[in-house]
Amino acid sequence: MKALTFRLKEEPPERLDLSPLTPQKLAGMARGDIEKIRVGTSKRGLLVGDVFRLSGSDAGAIVFEGGSARFDRVGAELAEGSVRVAGDVGAQAGRLMSGGTLTVDGIAGPHAGSGMRGGRLEITGDAGDQLGGPLAGEMAGMNGGVLIVRGRAGARAGDRMRRGLIAVLKGAGDYAGCRMIAGTLVVTGGVGDLPGYLMRRGSILLDRAPQNLSPSFVESGAPDISFAAVLDRHLIAEGILRRPLLSKAPRKYGGDNAVLGLGEILFPR
Repeated sequence: MKALTFRLKEEPPERLDLSPLTPQKLAGMARGDIEKIRVGTSKRGLLVGDVFRLSGSDAGAIVFEGGSARFDRVGAELAEGSVRVAGDVGAQAGRLMSGGTLTVDGIAGPHAGSGMRGGRLEITGDAGDQLGGPLAGEMAGMNGGVLIVRGRAGARAGDRMRRGLIAVLKGAGDYAGCRMIAGTLVVTGGVGDLPGYLMRRGSILLDRAPQNLSPSFVESGAPDISFAAVLDRHLIAEGILRRPLLSKAPRKYGGDNAVLGLGEILFPR
């Protein structure tokens, strides 16, 4: 069967909430019923059929042909199957994912991967601020799964991260890994000011020394070399990196000692 495909007719005149369009929510639905799902967020209340032309029938593999910065919550609560967007998306892509695969062939807005618990989210372009981070009032951000950004991420990537892996391949903004509770954040291409700010636990792995590390981090001796080697092999096997990230004897800084101080930042010598 051909993937269930939503072809964008034209740039939508309002922001859309595309969270109803996931494999588990569309399973068994007739095309006519899918076209009647409301996705608009204004009084206009656009329906799927107003915005997209539908083709294909396999709801386990959903494709959006054409994207928009007004496509909010694409793949939100995804639990199984796959969703691919051939274009850009707006805010909260992949929020609360627990399984499946979401691929964005373009740029993603803020809070991509917020509250993820599982699955794999891959963004081929850049991502906005608060990658994997919590919404206002939430106590934790990403809680599992794998989140890959092939481009650059904005500020506060990995904020309040509890579990899982975030990999950003072309640099991240200020406060990367801030307030981390646990988990692993990998950044190549450099980071902005104060990576790991107020992190309690977890690991931040960089491909170069940060320019402005908080003074409440202290160099803390030799890291666990086996951990670095195993993680390097995993990142290469998963197609995230092409070569090892860390040297055989990377530098390790522990912190943030302004809080619990059990986190670590590693980078090559």
